[in-house]
Amino acid sequence: MTANIHFTASQAEMAQTALARLSDRYGNASPQTADVVVALGGDGFMLQTLHAMQGTGKPVYGMNRGTVGFLMNGYSEEALPERLAAAEEAIINPLRMTATCRDGGRHEALAINEVSLLREGPQAAKLRIHVDGRVRMPELVCDGVLLATPAGSTAYNYSAHGPILPIDSEVLALTAIAPFRPRRWRGALLPKNAHVAFEVLNPERRPVMADADSRSVRHVTWVEVHSASDVSHQLLFDPGHGLQERLLREQFV
Repeated sequence: MTANIHFTASQAEMAQTALARLSDRYGNASPQTADVVVALGGDGFMLQTLHAMQGTGKPVYGMNRGTVGFLMNGYSEEALPERLAAAEEAIINPLRMTATCRDGGRHEALAINEVSLLREGPQAAKLRIHVDGRVRMPELVCDGVLLATPAGSTAYNYSAHGPILPIDSEVLALTAIAPFRPRRWRGALLPKNAHVAFEVLNPERRPVMADADSRSVRHVTWVEVHSASDVSHQLLFDPGHGLQERLLREQFV
C-alpha cells in the first residue's frame, strides 16, 4: 500500500520547484493524515522540519534541494514510495537547554545538533563548566563553547575541530571555540546522560549568548544542557546511506 506523503520545502527556488513536481506526481497529504514527511531543502530546513514534527511520531525523509545535505538523501522523483518503504530508520534524541538571563528570565529550547555559547561583544567570554554538579573547568577564556550530539557532530562541532561521534556512541562532544586559556584545551567527551552547566563569569563586561539550533537567547548568565531522552526524532535514509555510514565516510574524505 502506498504511503500518504506530506511534502514540505524551504523557500529556495530549487526546493519550491521540487515541491510542485512531487506534489503533482504523488499528491500532498496534510501533516495530520500523512504516514511520512518528505523535506526538500538543506540541513537547516531538515532541522526546522524535525522540530515542527516533534511529538507527531511522523518519520522524516529528506531530499537535498539545498547547499548542505548531510541529513538528506539524494534527490530523485522516481519510485519515491519504494524508496520510502526500503528506507533505514535512525532515532535521535535532542539536547534540552535551559538558559537564565541577566534579567532573571528563563528560556528553554531543544537542539538536535548542538547548544553553543558565544561571546556577544569584542571581549572574549569567560565561562566556568560544571558536569553533573562538579566544577570541571574553573575558567575557560574563549570565543565560545558547544555541546554536540552525535548527529550534530559533523556540523559546527566539526568546524570547531571537535570529534565526529558514531551515531550510537551514547556520547556528547564538548568543544571549545577559539580557546585562549587554557590554550591547548580542545574539549572533552561526555556520557550522553551527563548534565552540563555553563556559568558565565563577569556577564556585564563579557556578555554571552546561547544558541540551540539557531534559537538564540542573549545576555545569559547560566545555561544548563542535558540529553532529552523523552523526545525522539525519526529520520529515514536510503539503504547503505544511513547516519552511521555518513559519519564514517566523513572521517575518510
